[in-house]
Amino acid sequence: MIILAIETSCDETSAAVLKDGREVLSNVISSQIEFHKKYGGIVPELASRKHIEVINPIIQEALDKANVKFKDLGAVAVTHGPGLVGSLLVGICAAKAISYSLNIPLVGVNHLEAHIYANYLDQNPKLPFICLLVSGGHTMLVMVKDHGKYKVLGRTRDDAAGEAFDKVARFLKLGYPGGPIIDKLAKEGNPNAIKFTRPMIEDGYDFSFSGIKTAVVNYYGKLSVVGSKLLVDIAASFQQTVVEVLTTKTIRAAKDNKCETIALAGGVSANSGLRKALMEKGQEQGLVVHIPPLNLCTDNAAMVGCLAHYLLKQGKVSDLKLPAVASLRL
Repeated sequence: MIILAIETSCDETSAAVLKDGREVLSNVISSQIEFHKKYGGIVPELASRKHIEVINPIIQEALDKANVKFKDLGAVAVTHGPGLVGSLLVGICAAKAISYSLNIPLVGVNHLEAHIYANYLDQNPKLPFICLLVSGGHTMLVMVKDHGKYKVLGRTRDDAAGEAFDKVARFLKLGYPGGPIIDKLAKEGNPNAIKFTRPMIEDGYDFSFSGIKTAVVNYYGKLSVVGSKLLVDIAASFQQTVVEVLTTKTIRAAKDNKCETIALAGGVSANSGLRKALMEKGQEQGLVVHIPPLNLCTDNAAMVGCLAHYLLKQGKVSDLKLPAVASLRL
């Protein structure tokens, strides 16, 4: 089975070709980061227009790199939520056109679920497992009971972790996107220089990152002089605080639910501090830890195609009325 997958939920236009769900023949990603950087964040209307400009060339490039023709496709998969409605619609319309013209199955995919399945592209997590799904728009702990069967154990009550990174970076005038910038600065700073409170670290599985963001703002506002050394210490201490909360709750969830395996997913899974801490602390507790390679952490179509493979095996396909659902839940 050859699957063409399309991902346009936010500001990356991506198309991938997969064989039997896990062999990635191509995975092409066109990012809009440089375009949105001058605005300090993603402008939804402009993002959808950029998707329109590049969607067809990206699909063709994915097919060419995989040495596959349209006639070779057995199905087409596409993200239909959650995400920016305008962006989602571009990918959905392209997928519907391909499905209709070739008379092949259309598979609508949940973006959050697809991030979890990035772990299946080069690994094979043992079910059940606990997945920390952390991105700019979502932060949640999910128990993956089986393929397609999930239990959300906890989620953020306010800002997602990635959102907090971006907001802190914006306040400190570090640039956009904030996550990679803070991660880079944190490597040069002392993570124990400033003792920020670990929000809700002992309270259940839910998260809250609005308070730590405010704490950074208040600390910075009281300073009379801010040198480069102090700035990297703020970045390192902030990142350490967020990472400690995320890893502590993930490991606790695994222990409480008697899961031997934990996995990381979502855009923030590219954060070097989080990757290192989860791997080290998880292994210290005797857990098997799965972390996707960096090229599969951010939004990409390969993870969409992988999930679609498992959905097809369960007979789950969509019709041409497939909608774009901005707030689609896991």
